[in-house]
Amino acid sequence: MRRRWLNLDSPVIEINSTMDLLRRNEGSGGRLLVLAVVFGWCLGSVSCFGQNLDSEFTFLLQAGRSECFFQTAIKNGTMEVEYQVISGAGMDVDFTIISPEGVHLIFESRRSDGVHVVEPTVEGDYEICFDNSFSRFSEKMVFFEIIIEGQAGDVTGDEQWPGLEEPDGSLLEYKLDDIRESMDALHKRLERSRQMQTVLRAFEARDRNLLEDNLWRVSFWSCASVLVMLCVALTQVYTVRKLFDDKRRVCT
Repeated sequence: MRRRWLNLDSPVIEINSTMDLLRRNEGSGGRLLVLAVVFGWCLGSVSCFGQNLDSEFTFLLQAGRSECFFQTAIKNGTMEVEYQVISGAGMDVDFTIISPEGVHLIFESRRSDGVHVVEPTVEGDYEICFDNSFSRFSEKMVFFEIIIEGQAGDVTGDEQWPGLEEPDGSLLEYKLDDIRESMDALHKRLERSRQMQTVLRAFEARDRNLLEDNLWRVSFWSCASVLVMLCVALTQVYTVRKLFDDKRRVCT
């Protein structure tokens, strides 16, 4: 059994220089400040939303073996795990989620896909295992995705805008908080759309592999049936000809 750590950390780009520039230009007017904030957010849009702890992974599970992965979680978070068997005979594996205390939270036997949510989580490393030991000859291609929510590593919008004060509201048509909330909501929806597209691509890959496997089986048995029919036809023709093949001489 092999064990792997999922490295989900991503670098965070600092935007302190942009914030200093905005603070120096506060006296130039509310509208210019809003435009500068939006422009600075566009340049550092990736960093403005903090670390992305979600991940997806596709691996080949050998016959007669199991693979385990570890995901770190903190207390009172939410961890969603979705998996699919993309290819392989039977399209099934054994799936297990083990808590940091060693408790088997979820166990599924001979399943092709599944979605499980662990909440609230306890602090520690969760073990996610895929077992193919029941299959001695067929390897499986497995895709799984982990979605983390409510983690301490998620950087909120307030932490990404340090020391930024709003100017006089008489010059602002929209508040900075409203813009930030709209940007955060848009980012979350786009991230969720990306995750759904990844899952749909996994479904498409599994269906394609299944169709190609079925096509090979249909083609093989069709050719075998044609060969059998030809052999039967030739045998019948030969048998009928032998019945009417009389080589005796007739005296006239």
